[in-house]
Amino acid sequence: MKFTCLKQELTGALSIVSKALSSKPQMPILSGIYIKSEGDHLMIEATDFELGIIVTIPADIETPGQLALPGRYFQEVIRKLPGDNVSIAEDTEEKSVRITSAQANYTLRTMNAGEYPGVHQLEGDLHFVIKDNILRSLVKKTVFACSNDESRPIFTGVYMDIDQNTVTMAATNTHRLAVKKETFDEPIGAMKLIIPAKVLGELLHILTSEIPSDVRINCSFNQISFSFENIYLTSRLIEGAFPDYHRVIPTNLTTHVQLKTDEVSAAMDRVSLISRANDYNVVKLSFADQKLHISSSNPDIGHAEETIHAQIEGDELTIAFNATYLVDVLKTLDGDVCTIDLHQPLSPIAIRDSDDPNFIYVVTPVRTMH
Repeated sequence: MKFTCLKQELTGALSIVSKALSSKPQMPILSGIYIKSEGDHLMIEATDFELGIIVTIPADIETPGQLALPGRYFQEVIRKLPGDNVSIAEDTEEKSVRITSAQANYTLRTMNAGEYPGVHQLEGDLHFVIKDNILRSLVKKTVFACSNDESRPIFTGVYMDIDQNTVTMAATNTHRLAVKKETFDEPIGAMKLIIPAKVLGELLHILTSEIPSDVRINCSFNQISFSFENIYLTSRLIEGAFPDYHRVIPTNLTTHVQLKTDEVSAAMDRVSLISRANDYNVVKLSFADQKLHISSSNPDIGHAEETIHAQIEGDELTIAFNATYLVDVLKTLDGDVCTIDLHQPLSPIAIRDSDDPNFIYVVTPVRTMH
């Protein structure tokens, strides 16, 4: 196999597919990146059996074929090459490839490409097309609320409920819940699935197009795939039944507060600097006299407090939270104004975004000693 391509294209492709390389591969070949050349393009693949990614890039192909190269070394070498173009030529007898770019020459040992399991394109039972900016919003506003606790896998994923012409995504770690809904013009079918948060996080990094473009989603009972531009990503789903999150969305909220999103977000971020170092990461919120007073104390470090303007309807209230659970959501809101609806010091609250009626975030307060 022999080809030449732009270094920038190859570097970009390798940085994306390397997300599917396992740090502890089940078999040695899975630490490799697979390249297949045909026609005028390269298909670059990586998989760990949970996640599989294919990126297609243009190339000048002299001799078509397939290659498997040690993933981490190959990615690092290509990234640091000096020239604009990269030429790669395989030496089958030596079981190696020669990589040349400008005045640099490298030789890398190849792996057995015939052993590579490959990323299989998913047929799927349900498929639909969604704009990437809409998908990005669905993911961004939910994925952060997932749990990192692998002992309860269901909570390490985002629940996707496809019901005719609505797609709802929900995520929880049992202390907080984020729900975001989108409505489509046409019905797309019905399916419920749980997508690993790690996969959606990678998707967010890759979906960076400024101009809205189509993402084709394919789902089966145990797999999902996303296909857009020159990228194909497929993932296993998490098995199990997601809990009925509707039951934890509070309805009897009696105090309603409106705040400027950027003001409260910045103040919360600053005050939480003090709380971050203590075990429970607690900030206290006091709503009174059309003001929100945010404070945090840590006997070993110090004390922080800030006061910002708020529009408050209803009873005055003091309530405490894990600071991370508030900082996280405030960063994802798009509107200039957010609303916080409360009831009692130990009842869950609801946070909404002025620009997005289809989003709600519920968080449970913490009990404080004083």
